[in-house]
Amino acid sequence: MNTQPTLAKEGGSTGNTGDSQLSPDTNGSDGLKAGLKNRHLSMIAIGGVIGAGLFVGSGSGIAAAGPAILLSYALVGAMVVFVMRMLGEMAAARPSSGSFSAYADQALGRWAGFTIGWLYWFFWVVVLAVEATAGAKILEGWIPAVPQWAWALIVMVVLTATNLGSVASYGEFEFWFAGIKVVAIAAFVVIGFLAVFGVLPGSDNPGAGLAHLTDAGGFFPMGTGAILTGVLMVVFSFMGSEIVTLAAGESEDPQRAVTKATNSVIWRIGVFYLGSIFVVLTLLPWNDKSILEKGSYVAALDSIGIPAAGQIMNVIVLTAVLSCLNSGLYTASRMAFSLGRRGDAPKAFARANKRGVPTVAILASVVFGFVAVFFNYKWPDTVFAFLLNSSGAVALFVWLVICLTQLKMRGIIQRESPEKLVVKMWLFPYLTWATAAMITFVLGYMVYDGGSNREQVVLSLLVAALVLAIGLVKDKLVKAKGTPELTDEV
Repeated sequence: MNTQPTLAKEGGSTGNTGDSQLSPDTNGSDGLKAGLKNRHLSMIAIGGVIGAGLFVGSGSGIAAAGPAILLSYALVGAMVVFVMRMLGEMAAARPSSGSFSAYADQALGRWAGFTIGWLYWFFWVVVLAVEATAGAKILEGWIPAVPQWAWALIVMVVLTATNLGSVASYGEFEFWFAGIKVVAIAAFVVIGFLAVFGVLPGSDNPGAGLAHLTDAGGFFPMGTGAILTGVLMVVFSFMGSEIVTLAAGESEDPQRAVTKATNSVIWRIGVFYLGSIFVVLTLLPWNDKSILEKGSYVAALDSIGIPAAGQIMNVIVLTAVLSCLNSGLYTASRMAFSLGRRGDAPKAFARANKRGVPTVAILASVVFGFVAVFFNYKWPDTVFAFLLNSSGAVALFVWLVICLTQLKMRGIIQRESPEKLVVKMWLFPYLTWATAAMITFVLGYMVYDGGSNREQVVLSLLVAALVLAIGLVKDKLVKAKGTPELTDEV
C-alpha cells in the first residue's frame, strides 16, 4: 500500500504555509513522488557521509597533525552528529525536499530560507564541476585516447539522464554506488585491523600494534594546536550527511527513514571515518612519505602487500566521485524545486512531470554545472577558483543555520504537533547552543588562520550577503505589491 503523505508547511512564526513536496494525486503530476524504497534511503544515509574527500584529502590532514588528526576527525564528527540530530528532529516531524531551507523559512523568516537555499544550491552545482573533473582525470588515465573534457561531459550526461528518469533511478544508482563505498571501507577496516595486530595471513606489514601512534614524535608531534588545523582540513569531507533528510521527502515512510538515519549517524562516522583513519595511522608512521605521495589509503594497502593497491583505490575513488555527482545533482534540483514551491525561484522549477521528476530544476542545475566545468578548463586559476572559494564555507553556514532554526522550530512543533516530535535533540537547548558556538569558532579560526581558509570565509560571506540582499529586496517588493505568499497546501 502506498502511503504517500500530503505535507503542508505548518504555520511557523512567519505565518507562512506550504512546503508540500509530494503530490496529492497518484500520478504525481503536481509534485514529487514517493519513489525511494527503504533500502535506497538506508544506503543513501550510510554512503552520504563517505565522500571522495575522505579518500583523497586525508593524507594532507595526517601530515599536518600527525596521529592527533584522530581528535580532529572526532571533533568534527561530534559536531556533525549533533547537527544531524537537530535536523533529524525537524525532518522527522516535517519531511520536505527543502529540508533545512524550508525549516529556516518557517522558523527564522523568508530571508533565511531564501538565502541558505540558494547558497546550498550554489555549493552543489560547483561540486558537480569539481567531481566531474576528478572523475574525468581517473578515466583519462585508464583510456587516454578520450580527452579529459570528453570524459567529464560523458559522466555529466549519464548522471543527468539517470536523474531525469525517475527518483527511483537516482535511488538505485546511489544504492549501488554507496554500497561499493561502504563495502570497500568496511573491508579496509577489517583487513587493516588484522594486519595491525599481525594476524593477517601473508601480510607484509610487521604488525606493530598501536606503536605507530606514538613512535614518531608522540601523539602530538606538531603540538596540540595542530588539532584545530586538522579540523579545518577535514571538516568539508563530512558535507553530504544531510542529503538523506532531503531524500526522505520522496520515500514511502519519511519519518521512519529520518529516524533510522539520525540514530545511526554515530556508528557511521565512528566506523568509516575514525575507524579507517585509525587503521592508516597504526599501519604506518604518520610521517611516512608514501602517505602524501600515494595517498593514505593506497599507502596503507601497499604496506599490507595488497597487489595493485593504487588501481583498486582509483576504482573506489571513481565510485565515490560518481556517487557525489549523482547525489549533488539530485540535491541541487530538489532544493531548486523547493525554492520554486515557495516562490523563491522561477515557477518552472516547481513543476514535476508525471513521473514526479522536477525536470526544469534538474536541467537548470546541470546547465550551471556544465558552465562551471567549462570555467574549470578555461580559467581554473581565476573564475573557477573564485567559484570554489566563494562556496567553500557554505557547509559551515548550513550547519549554523540548522542550529539556529532548531532552537525555534522545537517550540513551533511542540505547540502545533507535539506527537510528531519522535526524534529529540539531546540536552536541548544547551547542546544546540554549544554546537552553534563551535561552528562559529571554526569559522573564526579559518579567518585567523589566513591563506585560502580566510579567502573562503570572506568570499563565501560576500556571496551570502549578496544573496541575502536579493532575498530582502524581493521580499519587500512582494509585500509592497500585496502578493499573497505561495503555498503548497492542497
